[in-house]
Amino acid sequence: MRITVFGAAGNVGSRVVTEALSRGHEVTAVVRNPDRRPGPPAGAEVRVGDASNAADVAALSAGQDLVISATRPAPGQEADLVPVTHALLAGLASTGVRLLLVGGAGSLTVPGGGRTVLDDPELVPPAWRPIAEACTAQLEACRAGTDVDWTYLSPPALLEPGERTGRYRLGADELLVDGEGRSAVSMEDLAVALLDEAETPRHHRARFTIAY
Repeated sequence: MRITVFGAAGNVGSRVVTEALSRGHEVTAVVRNPDRRPGPPAGAEVRVGDASNAADVAALSAGQDLVISATRPAPGQEADLVPVTHALLAGLASTGVRLLLVGGAGSLTVPGGGRTVLDDPELVPPAWRPIAEACTAQLEACRAGTDVDWTYLSPPALLEPGERTGRYRLGADELLVDGEGRSAVSMEDLAVALLDEAETPRHHRARFTIAY
């Protein structure tokens, strides 16, 4: 596949690029700052662009099979996430190019509680609430769009660098927890799940989640 990755130099994006390359896909790694170090993994074609600019999105997705967005706003700029999502959807409108977004867990429901992760202070302390709210609005923006075949991946409560095991459980709209009540996955295995969805689409205009 020909895949464009926005946010390719970030913690999640760089792992997505690495996973895609390991599977033999052609990857266009999009960065806003070409001088950022470390940059995207070797083997990808590096391009400069901005996911918040619909014209950039359209240009960098031309001829591609798929666009993956792993962008994450800096602290204090969380509200930028929704305009970025609108720009991605506008840039891909009527192109037939699929969009996979790495989103947030805030809108998932808590098992047995009926409330969302966003409204659970044990899962979302005050410092994390702005990004959780932004990710919830991001999913709403996707659901309001009609012209793009999008898929939204909500990570579990804990997403950290770790080991690539190649295993995970799939869920839909409820936070996945293990037998000890832990909800987690490594960034490496999140990239595995994302590329599995890219290669074998199961969730069209829908959200899914994963965890160990």
